[in-house]
Amino acid sequence: MIDVKVWAAFAVLEVVLCFVPGPAVLLVVGTALRRGAPPALRAALGILAGNTIYFGLSALGLGAVLASSFALFTVVKYAGAAYLAYLGVRAILAKPAVLDEVSTSVDGFTSGLVTQLANPKAIVFFAALLPQFVNPHVALWPQILILAVTSGAIELSVLALYALAGTVARRAVRSPAVLVWTERVGGTLLLGAAARLAAVRA
Repeated sequence: MIDVKVWAAFAVLEVVLCFVPGPAVLLVVGTALRRGAPPALRAALGILAGNTIYFGLSALGLGAVLASSFALFTVVKYAGAAYLAYLGVRAILAKPAVLDEVSTSVDGFTSGLVTQLANPKAIVFFAALLPQFVNPHVALWPQILILAVTSGAIELSVLALYALAGTVARRAVRSPAVLVWTERVGGTLLLGAAARLAAVRA
């Protein structure tokens, strides 16, 4: 099993990293402003699904391989950034008459999953930082499982707070004209998330 002090240090690191605005936070807030709480929470679940995949890859030793491959790292990064940029531009250019159609056609879970899998910081975290909290002399999978559950609980809680804040801001005004502007702001945040992904170096 994992040492309690090591677990506590990991939990503190997770809390700090989760509250730092990055692509995941920008995606959740932007989605909450544009669509409300349910799609934003689905985006958060997509982010957690991406983390789960990385936890598994780290346990198998593949996370370091991905982080060390500059070409693959770059392709994944820019593919994710392009996807977020597409969603952002689509939101900014959407006309009021088609906002409902856009709402049903964009899957928040998929957005969250793609964002996290393409996040270079996530790749580096799981390849370089996570191993620092794992004892190689005891069973690996129980440690990874404990860290994964801890990470998921903390990140879901923090992202849910961001989703709530964005939803409250959206509900504060119900004028159709203002809702159009929340769409624009949400799209701008998505473009910001895309820029953050693209700017991170391997």
